[in-house]
Amino acid sequence: MTSKFVPTLSVLAIAAFISGPLQADVKPNPLFTDGAVLQRGQPVPVWGTARSGEKVTVEIAGQKAGTTAAEGKWSVNLKPLKEGGPHTMKITGDNAVTVNNLLVGEVWVCSGQSNMEWKFAASHNAQEEGPKADFPKIRMFTVNKKVSAKPLAEAEGSWVECSPQTVGGFSAVGYFFARDLYQKLGVPVGMIHTSWGGTPAQAWTSLEGFGTDPELKGYVDAAKQKLATYDADVAGYAARMEEFNTKIKEWNETTGKAYQETLKAWNEATAKAKKDGQPLPPKPVPSSPQPKPPASPDGGPGDPASLYNGMLAPIIPYGIKGAIWYQGESNAKNSKQYRTLFPAMIADWRARWKQGAFPFFFVQIAPFNGQPPEIREAQFLTLSKVENTAMAVTTDVGDAKDIHPKQKEPVGQRLALAARALTYGEKIEYSGPLYDSMTAKGGSLILNFKHVGGGLVAKDGELKGFTIAGADKKFVPAQAKIHGATVVVAAEGVAAPKAVRYGWENVPDVNLFNKEGLPASPFRTDVD
Repeated sequence: MTSKFVPTLSVLAIAAFISGPLQADVKPNPLFTDGAVLQRGQPVPVWGTARSGEKVTVEIAGQKAGTTAAEGKWSVNLKPLKEGGPHTMKITGDNAVTVNNLLVGEVWVCSGQSNMEWKFAASHNAQEEGPKADFPKIRMFTVNKKVSAKPLAEAEGSWVECSPQTVGGFSAVGYFFARDLYQKLGVPVGMIHTSWGGTPAQAWTSLEGFGTDPELKGYVDAAKQKLATYDADVAGYAARMEEFNTKIKEWNETTGKAYQETLKAWNEATAKAKKDGQPLPPKPVPSSPQPKPPASPDGGPGDPASLYNGMLAPIIPYGIKGAIWYQGESNAKNSKQYRTLFPAMIADWRARWKQGAFPFFFVQIAPFNGQPPEIREAQFLTLSKVENTAMAVTTDVGDAKDIHPKQKEPVGQRLALAARALTYGEKIEYSGPLYDSMTAKGGSLILNFKHVGGGLVAKDGELKGFTIAGADKKFVPAQAKIHGATVVVAAEGVAAPKAVRYGWENVPDVNLFNKEGLPASPFRTDVD
């Protein structure tokens, strides 16, 4: 048994011997590597690792800032830089590191789950738009997926320059957002893409970010429990993995081998049954279940704080302008809680970055059979709770049968409209109509909206998607008509209406827009 571990220990010893001297070398965080985009017009934090006590200087664009490393870490703050480049950054300690081809412009974080992660190559118009994506001043840093029970210091990833050859791997929403900003602003745009499909908002929130709200206490308890057992879990993980490897090897050699033979015979019998028009044979199962690997001490991507620690903490406090966010599908079963969780997450990010209430623009969940209206409502309500936010409505670009609608260009464009208006001061309408207030008049309800823009319009026919109810709360289809900047709603048999709902379905069939072509958000006046 002992002889089996000798090579492993030797490798570890060699690795420790090699890594010792390397730790003395000054090294910037991986965000500060060739091709990076730095945020213009505000202090620029730069940080990394070095030998404790090592004097470190950072030079760029005529600036020079110095510090002394402590506990193996160093950081400096550069004075605000003007847009432009390319620049070279020189970082000097006991050794020197040169970072080339740096640009200064606008930097945005793009985060969320699969619809933000969705690659440009899989978007609906990739073949048409890909050859046009020759924008060397648009760059994207995609953070490698990483789960952690504790905040990590370094992000794994690299900056990629946008071109027809590279854009396929970009976040589609992130690319279209960056493209529109670049074309309007004429300055470099950097996107830090940190997303993971199928993940909930609590995974992107720090332990402290949950605060003391009773609704979020379960997440706090889970994260604390993970930390309480972390050291012991790490200490026993190697032994558990060795035990698993032994079991899976035995299983593969016995049960697994026999099961593969059974599957082969089943596939042949199934193919024959299909050919002969006969009932299909039942699929066999192994005689014993396949062993499962032990859980990682760091947990999984759905655990509270796990992705904040692994994929967000490592990019803070990189200088940014704001963030765009496409997520919510994985919290849809707890939509009411999302009303609390989502604003808490935004506040957490802002507190951690220490850049004030930076812009945070998000996408409302698109129509899909499995997504209830309550999750859209939770997102809609966030607008009034959290300052400097905007929401891109997607009722017209969803897919009832696909949670990943392929039309990503309109999503990125609508997020860019919000940035152009709210962040960069362009005098444009950036949102579709948003329900504001209601008054009763006779047997009708009059709805007032924000973001009417050039006027309300019913796209492709009469208004649809409205329902109305009296005190009995029984909603029935309603007749809705546009009157100036309002919508008047009524229904036969409802003499004293009390509430209106619009698009209150998993897959809303709606057509209220403003003249700028932006759709109205679904809503209900009887919010509980």
